[in-house]
Amino acid sequence: MFRNEETKEVKAKYPFSEIEPRWQKFWNDEKMFHADLERTEDKYYCLMMFPYPSGRLHVGHGRNYIIGDAVARYKKMRGFNVFTPMGWDAFGLPAENAAIKTGVAPRDNTMNNIEVMKRQLDSWGCCYDWDRELASCEPEYYRWTQWIFLRLYERGLAYKARANVNWCPSCATVLANEQVVEGRCERCESAVEQKALSQWFFKITDYADRLLEDLDELEGWPERVKTMQRNWIGRSEGARIEFPLVAREDGGNDPCGSVPCFTTRVDTIYGCTYMVLAPEYPDLDRLIDGLPEADDVRAFVNDTRKLSAIDRTSEEVEKNGVFTGRYVVNPYNEERIPLWVGDYVLMEYGTGAVMAVPAHDTRDWAFARKYDLPVRVSIRPEDETPDPGSMDDAYTGDGVCVESGPFSGMDNREAIPAMIRHAESHGFGRGTIHYRLRDWLISRQRYWGAPIPVIYCDACGTVPVPDDQLPVRLPEDVEFRPAGESPLETSDTFMNVTCPRCGRSARRESDTMDTFVDSSWYFLRYLNAGDAEKAVDTERCNQWLPVDQYIGGIEHAILHLMYARFFTKALGDLGLLDFDEPFAHLFTQGMICRKNEVDGKLYKMSKSKGNVVSPDELIRRYGADTVRLYTLFIGPPEKEAEWRDDAVEGAFRFLNRLWRRVYDHHDLLDSSPADLPALDAMEEPERNLYRKVHETIERITRDLDGAFHFNTAVAQVMELMNAADDLKIAPDSTDSAKAVYRHAIENVILLISPFAPHIAEELWRELGHGESVLTAQWPALDREALKRDRIQLALQVNGKVRGQLEVDADAPRETIEQVAMDHPQTARWTEGKTVRKVIVVPGRLVNIAAS
Repeated sequence: MFRNEETKEVKAKYPFSEIEPRWQKFWNDEKMFHADLERTEDKYYCLMMFPYPSGRLHVGHGRNYIIGDAVARYKKMRGFNVFTPMGWDAFGLPAENAAIKTGVAPRDNTMNNIEVMKRQLDSWGCCYDWDRELASCEPEYYRWTQWIFLRLYERGLAYKARANVNWCPSCATVLANEQVVEGRCERCESAVEQKALSQWFFKITDYADRLLEDLDELEGWPERVKTMQRNWIGRSEGARIEFPLVAREDGGNDPCGSVPCFTTRVDTIYGCTYMVLAPEYPDLDRLIDGLPEADDVRAFVNDTRKLSAIDRTSEEVEKNGVFTGRYVVNPYNEERIPLWVGDYVLMEYGTGAVMAVPAHDTRDWAFARKYDLPVRVSIRPEDETPDPGSMDDAYTGDGVCVESGPFSGMDNREAIPAMIRHAESHGFGRGTIHYRLRDWLISRQRYWGAPIPVIYCDACGTVPVPDDQLPVRLPEDVEFRPAGESPLETSDTFMNVTCPRCGRSARRESDTMDTFVDSSWYFLRYLNAGDAEKAVDTERCNQWLPVDQYIGGIEHAILHLMYARFFTKALGDLGLLDFDEPFAHLFTQGMICRKNEVDGKLYKMSKSKGNVVSPDELIRRYGADTVRLYTLFIGPPEKEAEWRDDAVEGAFRFLNRLWRRVYDHHDLLDSSPADLPALDAMEEPERNLYRKVHETIERITRDLDGAFHFNTAVAQVMELMNAADDLKIAPDSTDSAKAVYRHAIENVILLISPFAPHIAEELWRELGHGESVLTAQWPALDREALKRDRIQLALQVNGKVRGQLEVDADAPRETIEQVAMDHPQTARWTEGKTVRKVIVVPGRLVNIAAS
């Protein structure tokens, strides 16, 4: 302590390396972040997104955890019963790839990484309720992941089907579309192929309407995240039309009698001059088998596999295709039209077949012009009929139907329902709603994931593993090699089992589940972690959820959040939950970027860009509070920010300054009167500082209760410190001045404690408080202190600031106008002009309009 003369010289310098480990130990030993889950009044569930234990964290990762910790500390000081657990999304491909390269088992690699990350989180001063720690790779967790799979299977929400998937031959696994970048695997950069595999799916499409409609109820979510989810679900109203397939000339058999097409613009169908299939169309190979065009089509399909979905659909990229040798019939006009394959058509939308109307669709137009396909106008503007021979591009607007049989002359929008009724009455189509959303493919040909609890028996077929045989544990006798099959298939002890129904020999499913399955329900499990009797505690979940504040990266705005919402709704339908949405409020922090030393460009922090900053060295040099303060001060937390090593010094200097103020004025602060003087008894400098304290309390509270503007909150604390210094306190100062100064310093400490908790704890104790700053109340606002006798207003002339006015706070408008007109800057900037109007904005400005 400061009073110890033997250590006084040392403590004159901010001893972060001494105090930070001590307070971290105190928070852990005293279980300061252990929540009483039985007490639900004033509950506040604050949760960071389930982190993957990848190894050492860098300062870019830290932004998420530091923000979450600051929120939790603030809410605790506001009197909330804060629950802030932590766990690990511990399954995943990186650990398996490491096993292939190094021979270290995925579990050992993962557990080592968890220990490293826990140490780093502790060193940042980020605290959690570790009594409820989870790791998705532990059998006691994935037992219940498997249990949930079985409940979804029983309800028809889990099924197996053959499907084309993105396949990385190097990683030997399926990739989601988002993991394919420019036709290559985002991890190893190998060229991605399309491969047909028998896969397990979750039927998320059954929940498409609810997932879409309930977004309107999520008032605590960023609008851009809700927009991204709406676009991903992609609800479209239209028609499904069957185009009869023209029989093969060689008399061969076909896999189907027609090619179905979904369209939102059935009003243009009389302008359809050809049809285009996606290269992944399931029946394509059988449609062309044996035809002269077959080799060219197959070569084109293989080439298309190298392109990303973005490239294939971009309007800037040239569209390519090939004729299949087959024809279909437009059922509206019975015209035979050619069937093509085009790279701009995706299976993800509609049926994988597009009715091409080049006169009214820009991509169809470009394709038709390239391959000299006919263009026919079927909608014209009110005052003209476009000529296909002179058109520069497709006409995509509304108008009147032309050359459209019985619908000619109708407004095109009115024609849509009439054309749908026509299709329905003639049996070749129907009105329908289509979703861009596809069922969730959960199969992964990996070892390090939750085994899918299914057994295949020649006699009984597909047999779910009985609940009393869960968990289906991962075996240890496996070989890790990029062989194009699951490593689980190398374990005879795992694969060969007895059928639980008939007792005969059977084999297990060798696929494991997508890791998104694990992270789709972990927020429920925290509330009964370690419970061996049930997956979720229904009563406790209904009391504590939805999560009050969820914090994580914008990169999870679609898949993770969509899947977690689906799980919540599905488990609600199973009677396990009484709420529909998992997260009441969502905050997505921006990425921290840093310049690459080679090219000088700004990139997201990553090892591949060589711009990673380790927190460990910074903490050794400056302390955790400095790293935390700079991370929060760097910019608006929802936006990207540039990390600058030299700027860290500014945060360090401020904390040193705060430490020195308490050290230098320790005796004065210690002897200051406990009670503040009455507001009207304060001298003007004291009253100004007291007002600044409470203006700062008001603004920081507003910042933390609203959009988490930590950067402006930190700036406000720094301004308050400047105001305290301006009081020029000294031993011979009045008791009134000393009391106000102590009040200011104590509030600086309280207000900065969520951001820099170690120094706040130390200084709070040093000022004679016996309790932790965490149990101290957040500063109370004195609204009387905010009142001013005199206020300043900006003086504008023709909208430009030309000076400042000082008036009585209660001055009437006429007085303010006169003071403005009498100001010397008014005379200067209106010389030779006539004042037309004087506009007073109360409390802010006066604008004089002159010409």
